[in-house]
Amino acid sequence: MTKKLKFPDGFLWGAATSAHQVEGNVHNDWSEWEKENAERLAEEAGGKWKKWQQEKFPEMFEKENYISGAACDHYNLYESDFDTAKELGHNAHRFSIEWSRIEPEEGKFDEKEIEHYKDVMKSLKNKELEPFVTLWHYTNPLWIRNIGGWTNKKTVEYFIRYAEKIISIFPEVKFWVILNEPTVYVSLSYLKGTQPPGRKNIFLARRAMNNLTQAHKSTYEMIHKNLESAKVGTAYSVNYWQGYKKYPWNWILAKIMNSLEGYFFRKIENKSDYIGLQYYRSVTLGWKWGGNFWGIFDSTFHESKDFTDLGWNIYSRGIYYFLKKVAKYNLPIYITENGIADADDSKREKFIKGHLFWVHKAISEGADVRGYFYWSLMDNIEFVEDRGFWPRFGLIEVDYKTQVRTIRKSALEYAKICKSNELEIDGK
Repeated sequence: MTKKLKFPDGFLWGAATSAHQVEGNVHNDWSEWEKENAERLAEEAGGKWKKWQQEKFPEMFEKENYISGAACDHYNLYESDFDTAKELGHNAHRFSIEWSRIEPEEGKFDEKEIEHYKDVMKSLKNKELEPFVTLWHYTNPLWIRNIGGWTNKKTVEYFIRYAEKIISIFPEVKFWVILNEPTVYVSLSYLKGTQPPGRKNIFLARRAMNNLTQAHKSTYEMIHKNLESAKVGTAYSVNYWQGYKKYPWNWILAKIMNSLEGYFFRKIENKSDYIGLQYYRSVTLGWKWGGNFWGIFDSTFHESKDFTDLGWNIYSRGIYYFLKKVAKYNLPIYITENGIADADDSKREKFIKGHLFWVHKAISEGADVRGYFYWSLMDNIEFVEDRGFWPRFGLIEVDYKTQVRTIRKSALEYAKICKSNELEIDGK
């Protein structure tokens, strides 16, 4: 016996991408970082990933894995990719505009690239796919990098100028995502140093965080000054923290960490029309009993053995926890990313349905969730912490040598949900 869980009328269903990860042939701070670090990353893969991952994905030892290059050639193939999204029942699509294409030199806007994105927007409109447009998804033009990136206060005014240019071109766009995961970016770029600019400096991290916060606030005000009806927000990522084993001290630590999630949104809550929530995993933390260190653990130490190709713990109930937590702001909520690295497509269907079950439960208890974007529409280069091409998140499989696309079985199952606006579950 099955039970059907109906989602609200007008619910947005889709998938997300980012320009650098799918378009191909970009020239920005990240593309330069890739070329400079690819050989090192290939050499270090053996010490970073577990044996089963190394055996399953030997391409991690090839430097080409870390260089975006042509990526998915979505820059040229967007029309057919959007056709596939429409075929799969999507009614919305989240993507980013690449700042380095629009303004490759300070103050010089590239009209050819502007026309390209006009064509992209026209294609989405013709296919009745509601665009969620991200203005900044981690990457910066080289001239921004050269002045210190987000550690330089001038970057805020330059970004606002770029954003104002974009919204003047696309006044018809309803949904704007100003920034993607600013806290993740700052922590990895300026604390861990695992992605460009690769600095480890708490003072630079604080400066970058302050500038990104100001960029959001000022851009929000600018957009509403020009487009009163626009819906403007920022997408931020959360992890659900769990204590190792059930030692009380570890669970207290986990509770503290969960309370800290959403820090950026609290700083900008009066300058946001919706909440963009991104959730992928739970993380276990605490003292490893019998060991002599404190740590943050993934699949090796987690009590659940359900994990992704990246070793991330799958804990679908975590999304419910955060939806209930942010519902107190009385703002519309959009799941702007939720996805799984699953090359053989054995867990993706269960992952999507499991998370949507808890999304629906949150809705039934008052959370104003209005849309869900799976990450990602297609396989791409996973550039955060330089993982490269080997993690496969896509609803659509991509052969990077031929650019042939293959729709995965899980994408067809997701399509049934999108088309019916309901989730079918075992009703026992």
